[in-house]
Amino acid sequence: MFISLRLRLALLLAAYGTALMLSLAFGLRYGWPLYGLLALSAFWLLLLGLHLNHQQGRILAMYRALAGTVDSYRDGDFSFSLVWPQRDELGMLVTAHNRLGDTLRAQRNRLQQRELLLDTVVQNSPQAMLLVDNHGRVVLGNLAARRLLGEGRRLEGHSLPALLAHRPEAMQQAFSHQGDALFAVGSEDDEDIYHLSRRPLRLNGRPHELLLLRQLTAELRRQEVATWKKVIRVISHELNNSLAPIASLAHSGAELLRRQHYEPLPLALATIEERARHLEGFIRDYARFAKLPAPRLEPIRWDAFLGALQQQMDFQWDRAHGDAQFRADRAQLEQALLNLIKNAHESGSAAQEVQLRLRRQPQGWRIDILDRGQGMNEAVLAQALLPFYSTKRHGTGLGLALAREIIESHGGHISLANREGGGLGVSLMLPD
Repeated sequence: MFISLRLRLALLLAAYGTALMLSLAFGLRYGWPLYGLLALSAFWLLLLGLHLNHQQGRILAMYRALAGTVDSYRDGDFSFSLVWPQRDELGMLVTAHNRLGDTLRAQRNRLQQRELLLDTVVQNSPQAMLLVDNHGRVVLGNLAARRLLGEGRRLEGHSLPALLAHRPEAMQQAFSHQGDALFAVGSEDDEDIYHLSRRPLRLNGRPHELLLLRQLTAELRRQEVATWKKVIRVISHELNNSLAPIASLAHSGAELLRRQHYEPLPLALATIEERARHLEGFIRDYARFAKLPAPRLEPIRWDAFLGALQQQMDFQWDRAHGDAQFRADRAQLEQALLNLIKNAHESGSAAQEVQLRLRRQPQGWRIDILDRGQGMNEAVLAQALLPFYSTKRHGTGLGLALAREIIESHGGHISLANREGGGLGVSLMLPD
């Protein structure tokens, strides 16, 4: 039965008042002296005060207990519950407080289960995952990231640049870019290809960056098999398209000769020549990629080399290190750079935004071909270096693959990354 605190106080005062009045009436009837009546009144008032003080102490103790459990909730401890034996306003408050504790405890348990599940998924993901704060320090690194960057040790609290200091140059370059990147690590016979994805996020109101590093080697091997099947279909289609009309026109020419009807012969022979030259150029382009000779290294000045390149295709160059020399196969490197600059112009970038940057590195030379085109999405970026892969309608898919083959035959490597603000950056590393 619900009895409010006000009603309880009123009943208590009424009970003590009634007892006092009855006691005084009893004393007056039997002729008690005045001091006796006063002593009797003081007794009942003292008893009332003690009772009220006891009730107030219980209520104040419960208030302190409520305040203490609220502090425990704030600290994340939801294991407390309170008991108030009476059904009044304070009892309702205690009941609501206990229900709040039960709800918070259940929510914490659910969150702990979700965090445990999320941590299990993150830690056992084959992708290397890094959460980095705005000072470049690692906040979270999963098991794959530890194996890749920390030799199995925990990465939390370490500086990301310090962790990358002893990693391969290609990996350092990829992390130095602001956008997604594709790079290769290792020798030609034992090469691993990685895709780096970067995503900004805010955690506890502070800027962070999530880095995902995915190994694409096995996936690209499967893609290569599919690509070679596509190549075989393309070559078969092109050969049939050229050889079928050549055979038909040769047969028709023989018939015209047999009938001594010579007037249509020049047209038939011209068509045969045109199809044969087309087929010759088609096979030559593929053979150039398949039979790339070993580079013949010779000393070259950058200003002479890049100046000649600018006469063939337009690009911006700040002429830094122009008087320096390097060693390379002039024809092969020229072919690689022309392919990359041509791709930059075809990306949708304005001509004046196509730039070549030359920088001296401790291990050699770095050449960046930059544009402000559409860039590449993750799917295209992951396959861009595959031979014969192209997003262009009439593209052969040999430009980037041939550039990669040439740079790697020089002992260097190539990487691609989307630029902050739009566009693509292709970085070439040439050793001394």
